[in-house]
Amino acid sequence: MKNRPESLERFIRMCSDGWLQGWHEYHGGNLTYRVDKEALKGLILKEDSEWVKLEKQLDNLSGDYFFVTGSGKTMRNAELYPEDALGIIEMDDCGGSYRIVWGLENGGKPTSEIPAHLLCQSVKKEATNGKYRLVYHAHPVNIISLSFVFAPDEVKFTRELWEMEPECAMTFPNGMGVLPWMVPGTEELAEKTGEKMKEYDVVLWAQHGLVVAGEDFDSTFGLMHTVEKGAEILVKTMSMTPGKQVIPTVQNFKDMAEAFHLELPEKFLYEK
Repeated sequence: MKNRPESLERFIRMCSDGWLQGWHEYHGGNLTYRVDKEALKGLILKEDSEWVKLEKQLDNLSGDYFFVTGSGKTMRNAELYPEDALGIIEMDDCGGSYRIVWGLENGGKPTSEIPAHLLCQSVKKEATNGKYRLVYHAHPVNIISLSFVFAPDEVKFTRELWEMEPECAMTFPNGMGVLPWMVPGTEELAEKTGEKMKEYDVVLWAQHGLVVAGEDFDSTFGLMHTVEKGAEILVKTMSMTPGKQVIPTVQNFKDMAEAFHLELPEKFLYEK
């Protein structure tokens, strides 16, 4: 398809990059991006689709448009068959319903995690004055593996990952939220994730996957990548020794925070 909007090209690339990382087995994972209607010029938008009512009305998303991945679709097909694997949805003027205006051909539907995506989009739009546009869910192997070893403790997960490389504290200085295993695609999971997103940009769904939110494609993908790299280093370290022999000190973290103008919450800076 010629003359696709740049934001759609970036959306497709992010799907492909996640697939190549091994984060999206079969139809695992999903992605949404809030896009301005002016950026959709060149696409023919449908105006006769049926509205789908949401369980929760999201006033601040009224009239918004979102790129979405499809339920049961595969990230690997986003580049070859974007009109089938992906779609664009429009929110109504109350933020209580959506309709498909492009893509998701052959009866396709948005990701089954659309309740969690839209609620997180709403939370982040309000918290960042509209700067955050992306919500990304993937299944990175190492961070999921750690959720079988550690209890769903936000302080534990954050500190363990921060110790793995300085980039972790720099990339998610607020830490990460953690939720215990919950049934995928439910309103309960959406509500709990939305609550965590009020404080964090990263939320771990234990034994399931990771959800991150961000301002643009690079920072959002980079956040997912950084968490998983920290988790990979930790998994390899734990495979070599039952306990880490050398770790950064609390003062090391404080010195880094001063040097890079970070505000690291005190709850993560405990002496070991």
